[in-house]
Amino acid sequence: MVPAPGKKERGIPEAMPPEFRIGPMSEADGAEICTWRYPPPYDLYRWPSWERMKAEEREFGDPAIRERQYASVRDGDGRLIGYAQFFPMVGVVRLGLGLRPDCCGRGWGAAFAAAIAEEAARRAPNAEIDLEVETWNVRAIRAYEKAGFVASDRYERQASHGRVSILCMVYPPAGR
Repeated sequence: MVPAPGKKERGIPEAMPPEFRIGPMSEADGAEICTWRYPPPYDLYRWPSWERMKAEEREFGDPAIRERQYASVRDGDGRLIGYAQFFPMVGVVRLGLGLRPDCCGRGWGAAFAAAIAEEAARRAPNAEIDLEVETWNVRAIRAYEKAGFVASDRYERQASHGRVSILCMVYPPAGR
């Protein structure tokens, strides 16, 4: 997806997104992701320290989970710019994704989400692909809609930062 030229968010002009290369997440990638700091209100999405992630064997801090579920996303120059989680459920791959904070607000979100959804479709061709997004996160919802995701359900659930209202969105690529 090509972002609309000339649109701005937070004063940053939209630019053509980079090539997204999805590959295995290394321990060094996990440690770097734990240093990312998002501005409010997105700061609630930051990960604990790498030392804590490893000690608690939490998410990509656990080598087995990291290998099975997580991938790093790099630009064409090999710089780490994001990550993806491909969480397997019965008949579904639930996506989790994160874009490096300084890459947010540039109009890359739709292309980033679509690239990850297409990778999930490649990995699990017969599975439904979905993701959850908090309903207050209008910026993310817009990006997911531009990527082709469609709202399928709304519910509340417990998150690490409290009880949240969730919009579940499904990716229906053409020809699937």
